[in-house]
Amino acid sequence: MPTDLLFRDDAYLQECSATVTAINERGGIVTDRTVFYATGGGQPGDTGTMKTADGSEIIIATTVYGEDKSDIVHVPAENSALPKIGDTVTLVLDWQKRLQRMRIHTALHLLTTVLPYPVTGGSIGDGDGRLDFDIPDAGLDKDEIAAELNRRIDQHADVDYRWISDAELEANPGLVKTMSVKPPMGTGRVRLVEIAGLDLQPCGGTHVRNTSDIGKVSVTAIEKKGKINRRVRITLA
Repeated sequence: MPTDLLFRDDAYLQECSATVTAINERGGIVTDRTVFYATGGGQPGDTGTMKTADGSEIIIATTVYGEDKSDIVHVPAENSALPKIGDTVTLVLDWQKRLQRMRIHTALHLLTTVLPYPVTGGSIGDGDGRLDFDIPDAGLDKDEIAAELNRRIDQHADVDYRWISDAELEANPGLVKTMSVKPPMGTGRVRLVEIAGLDLQPCGGTHVRNTSDIGKVSVTAIEKKGKINRRVRITLA
């Protein structure tokens, strides 16, 4: 059975109990459910701890997808003692790190509404992030972009999710803004992230519940990466 991705329905869950279903050949730990986000879409895998029934803790250094993309693999720190298949464990996020990533990720979605151009790349860090745009006119002003981005954040718009079929997404290609990262497809349905009145796009990542939870952001740099490509970097203020 594929891992139940609890963060898809509630990104604010900070821990959960789970059952160990597999240990892979590299020592990665698979469980039946998880609150840990796996590396993908420019967002790093979550870190945290796995608590065992005897009270010991395993440090989780990162989280990735298994080979068939249906399992989530919790990668322990080197030389960690491993649980046994069938053990009940408690998964606990490094919440402050996750929250910073959620705030930046949602801010980057809003940035695509301030700069409505094709997105050719991006990444999410711990309190900062960037997007690459194909922009015909290079006349960009950091302060103006930041002011407009913060104005949209200050609208206190709710962030919600809904699902459409793969076929519906294929019939509405304009929903996809990222040229380099394809929406998570193949299960028959795709999750859309909607920022009320501002944005709608497919995304499997984690986000805040309301734009007010982002806080103020700054545009720290605009870098030339090609004839029409510009990299815009933002950070939490």
